[in-house]
Amino acid sequence: MTAHALAGALADDGRRRIFAAIVLGATSATDVAERTGLPARVVLTGVRRLTEAGLVTGADGAFAADQTSLREAARDSRPADDADPGVDPVLRTFLRGDVLVGLPAQRGRRRVVLAHIAEQSFAPGTRYPERAVDDALKKWCAAGGSDHATLRRYLIDEQLLTREHGIYQRH
Repeated sequence: MTAHALAGALADDGRRRIFAAIVLGATSATDVAERTGLPARVVLTGVRRLTEAGLVTGADGAFAADQTSLREAARDSRPADDADPGVDPVLRTFLRGDVLVGLPAQRGRRRVVLAHIAEQSFAPGTRYPERAVDDALKKWCAAGGSDHATLRRYLIDEQLLTREHGIYQRH
């Protein structure tokens, strides 16, 4: 299970309440319904979704939080301290793979992140219409660390991309 899948499974208030009840000791659908005040049908659907996500096990009809899956999700979402020593610490802080988790407030650090995004997303000398630039930048924004329009504006402001008549280019 990934941290993204974990967040998705717990995005619903009802599923969070169901999961909390199970973590706190509820072992049956009836017990969960009593503790949460949710209808049995909602509880059963929520438990099924939580089980599919790997958060809950239902061995022998007794619900329990799947501690192993939770540990794996926590371990997978943590940045590796022993990551490639050549990777800039600024990039390790603000990127998880090819996803931006935050945009630095300091201009120097922000430029490091933006330069990396430009190098990874755009070939030098290639001309890109705005839609292609937006599509390339949206991938970086999947974690909500920024939005593609802000990234595009910063890339222009930092002169990492040029824009002329709606056509963008990296030099």
